[in-house]
Amino acid sequence: MDRIRIVGGARLSGTIPISGAKNATLPLMIASLLTEGTLILENVPRLVDVVQLQRILGNHGVDIMIAGKRPGDAPNSGRTLHISAKHIVDTTAPYELVSKMRASFWVLAPLVARRGEARVSMPGGCAIGTRPVDLLIMAMEKLGAQIDIEGGYVVARAPRGLRGGEIEFPKITVGGTHTAVMAATLANGTTVIENAAREPEIGDVADCLNKMGAKISGAGTPRIVIEGVAKLDGARHSVLPDRIETGTYAMAVAMAGGDVLLQNARPELLQAALDVLGETGVAVTPTNEGIRITRNGAALAPVEVTTAPFPGFPTDLQAQLMALMTRANGVSRITETIFENRFMHVQELARFGAHIHLDGQTATVEGVKRLRGAPVMATDLRASVSLVIAALAAEGETMVNRVYHLDRGFERLEEKLSHCGATIERLSA
Repeated sequence: MDRIRIVGGARLSGTIPISGAKNATLPLMIASLLTEGTLILENVPRLVDVVQLQRILGNHGVDIMIAGKRPGDAPNSGRTLHISAKHIVDTTAPYELVSKMRASFWVLAPLVARRGEARVSMPGGCAIGTRPVDLLIMAMEKLGAQIDIEGGYVVARAPRGLRGGEIEFPKITVGGTHTAVMAATLANGTTVIENAAREPEIGDVADCLNKMGAKISGAGTPRIVIEGVAKLDGARHSVLPDRIETGTYAMAVAMAGGDVLLQNARPELLQAALDVLGETGVAVTPTNEGIRITRNGAALAPVEVTTAPFPGFPTDLQAQLMALMTRANGVSRITETIFENRFMHVQELARFGAHIHLDGQTATVEGVKRLRGAPVMATDLRASVSLVIAALAAEGETMVNRVYHLDRGFERLEEKLSHCGATIERLSA
């Protein structure tokens, strides 16, 4: 099993290209099931989760062609996928595939919308809370699907097609919103979604679906209206830049010190996180090329942050911020409101010498003068990268184990950091 070795103390300087967003790529790939036409996705990141979803879609009969390099392609440009779901040969998504990645459960919506039936295993994924699928099921029922749970599978049927309806989510759900939007595009009539998730990835998927012929308005607001259409066509769409990767590298630069341009990053996608970085004393400068992050030796100021759905501070950056605050000059407080088990990185950060006290869903972080390298173990995707951030500023060597979590969501992480001066390398077992 691969490990990542990091020797801390090096400042970061240079350019880090930001990849396409994983959290948009996955639902965009799933949306290909809604049409017989070919969906061409550009700026697709090279991630383990993307490869896993290719296998899942292939099980349904989807053909995926990865385009080769083209003249003028930058070395770090994302891949282009040509996805064709002309013939859906199987409407079952089996446990052995779905259990490896939660987002694959979302195939339920386009399969029912297009084929009138689906049998999808209950999902797996990161162990950061139960993350139930009840709101996704509720949304499908509001659109006329009959839902049964049989042997660990959700079986959905709508033999006469889905019909438009009123969906009001009792709490904000990204997965529920994605599911409802995809299903409603081919429903008979108009669907209104209230208390919809506002994440930028929701808007990106809606933009793509509209290019395919859908009639969606209000994506990015709490109220989305979808007028169902008889069929969707193929389209070409470029995945928006990854705001979580952007925030992660911004905090890495803040931790190690230095001056780095996050190329192609868009500040409006993570303004709350950039505002918090500014509070710590880090210089955040939007440019025509992306976002420039600068810290030149000044002490980090402590912050108080509560995670919240977009446009609030993202839960997916909570672990990274906690790593950064271990070196702040004072006491920080971070409250997690989205997932109940998302503090598993605390005990690993403590191995560096961090002082963190947990009280329910709030972590109190007392900044220390120095961190020391240590062997640590990744527990989930975002927690694993927080250990890398801590290691960049720790004295001596750190060995991060179980880095397969990192490969699910960060494209060529060690390469991007090493190009900016970090001493980091992957060691294969």
